Amino acid sequence: MAQISQLCDSNPTMNLKFAIVCSSNQNRSMEAHNFLSKKGYRVKSFGTGTQVKLPGPAHDRPNIYDFNTTYDEMYRDLMDKNPELYTQNGILNMLDRNRRIKPKPERFQSSSERFNIILTCEERVYDQVIEDLESRSKDEMEPVHIINLDIQDNHEEATVGAALICELARLLADADDLDDDVDEIILEFEPKAARPILHTVIFY
Repeated sequence: MAQISQLCDSNPTMNLKFAIVCSSNQNRSMEAHNFLSKKGYRVKSFGTGTQVKLPGPAHDRPNIYDFNTTYDEMYRDLMDKNPELYTQNGILNMLDRNRRIKPKPERFQSSSERFNIILTCEERVYDQVIEDLESRSKDEMEPVHIINLDIQDNHEEATVGAALICELARLLADADDLDDDVDEIILEFEPKAARPILHTVIFY
């Protein structure tokens, strides 16, 4: 992973706009958002869920918020509920990082921003992004590349996944012709990622 992180240090091409999308815009997409932002990429992050879910005191008792709840409000709520538990499981540290990046989680389906590349963190989210974009008006018909790398929703895997996303973003940004080169870039990158990568193009 150290090697991937070093490769990611290359100066990015600034024309491309990236979106990183997971379910709740908390862990995986925010870790990758943080990585790419520090490297100078134009990047936003989103979730596709109907609500924001964070681990609770038991598997069947998650903490649920709507997308208008700020990261700071979530942080203070969990501090009030059980600071020891949420410090131990890393949730407070994650929320503290998140609130330093942007005020609150954002839902992809509510955004009208356009991107060149959308990177998703699980196949279900990939499908939701495609479904949403296909339902939008086709007035401008600009292409967007949607690429999925499966990343487990835990802190360790989010860090590994963010480094992989950052390296893939560098390869895509350095392409002479993104539309022509993207499939070859993904094919060559897939063994390094050690996970299957999905790709499609949507015009919207």
